[in-house]
Amino acid sequence: MLSSVLTSAVVGIDAYLMEVEVDIARGLPAFTTVGLPEVSVRESKERVKAAIHNSGYTFPDDRITVNLAPANIKKDGTGFDLPIAMGILTATGIIHQKEIDKFLMIGELSLDGRIKSVNGSLPMAIEAKRLGYLSILVPYDNRREASVVDGISVVGVKTLAEAVDYVRGEKHISPELFDLSNVFDKDPLVESDFSEVSGQQHVKRAMEIAAAGNHNLIMIGPPGSGKTMMAKRFPGIVPSLSFEEAIETTKILSVAGLLEKDQALVTRRPFRAPHHTISDAGMIGGGNIPRPGEVSLAHNGVLFLDELAEFKKPVLEALRQPLEDRRVTISRAAMSITYPSGFMLIAAMNPCPCGYYTHPKQPCRCSFSQIRKYRSKISGPLLDRIDIHIDVPPVAYRDLRKVSAEESSENIRARVTNARKHQTRRFASEKIRTNAQMQNRHIKKFCVIDQASAQLLELAVDKLNLSARAYNRVLKISRTIADLQGDANIAREHIAEAVQYRSLDRNV
Repeated sequence: MLSSVLTSAVVGIDAYLMEVEVDIARGLPAFTTVGLPEVSVRESKERVKAAIHNSGYTFPDDRITVNLAPANIKKDGTGFDLPIAMGILTATGIIHQKEIDKFLMIGELSLDGRIKSVNGSLPMAIEAKRLGYLSILVPYDNRREASVVDGISVVGVKTLAEAVDYVRGEKHISPELFDLSNVFDKDPLVESDFSEVSGQQHVKRAMEIAAAGNHNLIMIGPPGSGKTMMAKRFPGIVPSLSFEEAIETTKILSVAGLLEKDQALVTRRPFRAPHHTISDAGMIGGGNIPRPGEVSLAHNGVLFLDELAEFKKPVLEALRQPLEDRRVTISRAAMSITYPSGFMLIAAMNPCPCGYYTHPKQPCRCSFSQIRKYRSKISGPLLDRIDIHIDVPPVAYRDLRKVSAEESSENIRARVTNARKHQTRRFASEKIRTNAQMQNRHIKKFCVIDQASAQLLELAVDKLNLSARAYNRVLKISRTIADLQGDANIAREHIAEAVQYRSLDRNV
């Protein structure tokens, strides 16, 4: 007695089709799983046996062999429970093979036959549609996530018995329908607003530029100057995710198991703020079967690193490749997995170990060598990859007492969104979305400057000893400043403002 059930597994954030083959032969009772199963898959035999028995079906007392094909890829996770159980019931005649062939299915089984949610149902539904399947069975709690994929029938099932009855045509379950308009029509929830921030107009301006062009930014200032407070308000001025970006972001969170129950689609840009004690694997991703790290969980969003100089140097150096390539590759002996990491980096740090090197009133207790050693924790190559460097001084008393209202996040966001529209039109035929993603060929095409601007930029490069990468960063920022002002061409004043945002290129 032989049966096969189609299912899917995830490598990275993409799914691939998999076949669960079940053979039941006469012999002493045994249950063997082959095809490079990991521990969670090998343990499925106990869950499957109990679930079949407690759902009212007879578990065969024969020799059962389960093959997970293709057999050259390691299998991990609990999503194979349902297809294995359905394969056994098909091999024993409870379900006909022609009935089971219509579906691709995933799900974890509890001992009483309930079907629990699994990670990665969205990429699995995308793969099923790509391969031309019309229907997919998923756990009831995953139905909304998978229903985001248009053109495929997504059926959520709660128990093994319900799945069997549906496949046999004895029970009708309406496919889950997803209304995309209701999701994106809602304005993003902004818990904190820039109108609550007193003073620091030049920092707000730098953050507006960073949001408009998707530029990386670092803030340097003494304790209490408002660096963390402003960083937490940054998501309120960033444009909403497009549908394509929302799909990318949701796939990552789905694979990582971080989607909320019944959440269909992530519509707010991620904001990740890991503690400075994080490990390399936590930041970049890792494990025997590599999982996404913070740089990937922040894809299409913001990665905020507070107290940047307190992070371990290897962790910071590991950021260089994801910042440049917008993806991270994790290699292991058995496999190599690439995760997207197109995040915007916002960092904050003190100017010295005691924090008061730039404070106008509080004296600094650090020696010159201590300051240089402290700042040297942030390497030159990493700083080169951060577009905007901004000094954050203490807030003056008159600003704290100011009665007049500050500009709201909504107003700033409107200007940022308008600047992003200019970039969308500009890069319509390119494979990039924002100014920060421009490569050399894009810079030569879209960042043409006049003679006066070129002379100013040449002077800045000589005075600040800017690297070639920093030179390109200045041009990208200038392009964004021009977009915010609605100017088609980069002018001298745009270059002048952009050069001011390279403060860490100057000597201490």
